[in-house]
Amino acid sequence: MSDPVLLTFNPGSSTIKLGFFAITGETPRRLGAGVIDLRRQPLLLEVTEGYASAKTQLKAAVSDDLHEVIEETLAWLAHHFSVSALAAVGHRVVHGGDLFAGPQEISDETLVAIEGLVPLAPLHQPQSVRLIKAVRHLRPGLPQIASFDTAFHRSQSDLVRRFALPRSLFDEGIKRYGFHGLSYKYIAARMREAAPDIAGRRIVVAHLGSGASLCGLEGGISRDTSMSFSTLDGIPMATRCGALDPGVLIHLMKQRGLSIEAVEDMLYHRSGLLGVSGISADSRDLIDNEATSAREALDLFAFRIARETAAIANTLGGLDGIVFTAGIGEHQPQIREAVCAHLSWLGVVIDPVANTANETRIEPPDAKVAVLVIATDEEQVIAEEACSIFQPAKPSR
Repeated sequence: MSDPVLLTFNPGSSTIKLGFFAITGETPRRLGAGVIDLRRQPLLLEVTEGYASAKTQLKAAVSDDLHEVIEETLAWLAHHFSVSALAAVGHRVVHGGDLFAGPQEISDETLVAIEGLVPLAPLHQPQSVRLIKAVRHLRPGLPQIASFDTAFHRSQSDLVRRFALPRSLFDEGIKRYGFHGLSYKYIAARMREAAPDIAGRRIVVAHLGSGASLCGLEGGISRDTSMSFSTLDGIPMATRCGALDPGVLIHLMKQRGLSIEAVEDMLYHRSGLLGVSGISADSRDLIDNEATSAREALDLFAFRIARETAAIANTLGGLDGIVFTAGIGEHQPQIREAVCAHLSWLGVVIDPVANTANETRIEPPDAKVAVLVIATDEEQVIAEEACSIFQPAKPSR
């Protein structure tokens, strides 16, 4: 008989990433990966297994409950993996508030609590809720485990987490939570292999993708992060604004007459690289575009990343290393070069050849600050956390 299989869901605002793992030994072993592109009509499912890949168009359309999409996906996967041996499902859930400090098996009560946090992460949390409910509908008895992005940042002090607002609001949950925690947890562990000389020191990790944030690690523990109460804060992103003077929002609503819905749409969907450039939310498009606005968008992106890095270094009391990760961080040397140029006063220097080649260590030998490029793997963390909660019975041989 085959080993039991764990399926992971990592939902974004426009895609659902899938991971397939064999539950063997202490660490789940990856079998393959997939992604459902919700922006495509018809939907496109792409699956990779080792060096092989396959694409298929799904007949199901996106609905409020996603039942048909997940049902068709599971049926298709059954031809490639032992989905009949599916033992559990792990979910990335963006927001756990102050309710969840680690992975949690999803009970009725847990699901209610996750739904209650939807207003704090309106782009991502609803996707997780729909996926959990879809799996429940299709496989009612299948164990499901939630991994929370916010949990990794629970180690931060109240000094770091507090806004300068009335104390009662902090007690009611209006505070800095931080996100991308699964990615930072993976990088903290990976650093012990990739750079054991500095893994326990003061590191700023830059998770740069469509969503982007920074995290300050000390001894692999989160001490500060750029995102705070919501996924809007911090550095500019593909379509999100990053840190913004709240007076701008008051002005837009009182003086310009914009509705809350219109402001929300602008901040989440029409700002960031897209808003500043007026061209594209994809940094790759902007790098290849000679328009002044494209350059301004990228310049602002790099400047704000460097500015936030310096601020987090202040929390850490110094800076021993920078790690670039996620799609932009791993694959776009022009962005890394621009960020590091702003931080030269902190002793940050890179080797242009190593940077262009996307090598793991891209600083010269005599540099004061290590600079690394490390691929993240949120699905691996989801799988490991799920297995820490759920251990299926091993099949007889």
